[in-house]
Amino acid sequence: MTRRFLFVLGSARRDGNSALLARRAAEQLPAGTEQHWIDLTEHPLPDFEDLRHDSDHTRPTEGDVGLLLDATVAATDLVIVSPLYWYSVSAQTKRYLDHWSGWLRTPGLDFRATMAGRTLWGVTALADDEPAVADPLIGTLQHSAAYLGMRFGGVLLGNGSKPGDVLKDTGALARAKTFFAPDSPAPLARFSHETGAVRWMSSVAHPARATEATEPDTAA
Repeated sequence: MTRRFLFVLGSARRDGNSALLARRAAEQLPAGTEQHWIDLTEHPLPDFEDLRHDSDHTRPTEGDVGLLLDATVAATDLVIVSPLYWYSVSAQTKRYLDHWSGWLRTPGLDFRATMAGRTLWGVTALADDEPAVADPLIGTLQHSAAYLGMRFGGVLLGNGSKPGDVLKDTGALARAKTFFAPDSPAPLARFSHETGAVRWMSSVAHPARATEATEPDTAA
């Protein structure tokens, strides 16, 4: 299957550190690889209303929800690009993931089976000097991938708080060059309890290199 990458940008500011790092990684993809970039600030999703048990579902075909759904199911590789906000994904990113719950109940879509076997990746910038604070974010992505039967390529971490900071993180930039080029397909995601140990840090493809610790709970 021809690889098609969808990059979902979840920062609260345009061209934040997470997006900059993701673009550096994407530059290394083979020429001609299809890339689709969607910024959730430009295509904001409404709050997810849980109607799974109360009404019939129809597939959204218009607006930002329809755009994100179509792009998601078309991708072989889904890259969540979110800064570390309060030790997890951003609100924009979480809202996107929440809409997966509705897509799982959409007749004729079979969202879970469609996404099974595809690969979920993460790229995040954090301002803390300890990479372990990103464990909750990594767990969110790993477990989401496991629920859908997806592969998990890990999370590329970079250090940055002020705009452009991550470009000073030479370690992260070096790791970005090989992030999407593993020697073999990414492993199928597993829940932590299935492996007998928390895999969050082992699932991080590359640890962060800290350069400055300001506002340790947020970065863009």
